[in-house]
Amino acid sequence: MAGKKQFDVGIALDAAMAQFWRAGYADTSLDDLSRATGLNRSSIYSSFGDKDSLYLRCLDRYAARYGNRYDQALSCASGEPLQAVGAFFEVTLQRITDPDVPDGCLIAQTAMAAPTLSPTIAARAIEALDSQRARLRNTLTAAHLAEGDADDFAVHMTAVNQSLAVMSKIGASQKQLRTVVDISMSALSHALQARS
Repeated sequence: MAGKKQFDVGIALDAAMAQFWRAGYADTSLDDLSRATGLNRSSIYSSFGDKDSLYLRCLDRYAARYGNRYDQALSCASGEPLQAVGAFFEVTLQRITDPDVPDGCLIAQTAMAAPTLSPTIAARAIEALDSQRARLRNTLTAAHLAEGDADDFAVHMTAVNQSLAVMSKIGASQKQLRTVVDISMSALSHALQARS
């Protein structure tokens, strides 16, 4: 339409997501979002709603993007459960070292800030973590790990995955991050061997 500025919604959401990811919800102003997206305030409001609504869309986009990668990594779970969980962690380790995205994890960052965020945003972060735990539990159940053990390892692996993002944000080395993964994978390997 004449007189209306056209823009790519996906590109704008990615820019807003990166801004929130870098600075956090509280330290991202509408001016920051305007600079990041190239949109003026009225365009942000008319296209995405208020700051909470935009943040929720960014969280959903982030969770879907990395959730799909986690699903793909875990797809060989029934035949090679250890390899599948290793591939799951590899998704996180690759994201952490990707120079094109901010350090850390938007979900982990949101979860840590949950007490200061709206209940809707906090609930969305919890949902994302629950989805990650469910993915892992389904993988471990498909590997015929006892249900209680599958639940326990799913909780543990979810916590480890989030801690990798937090550790990377404060400058942990790749060697340190891989050590964390290796110890968790060793514990899982022992549990899978004991099962058979």
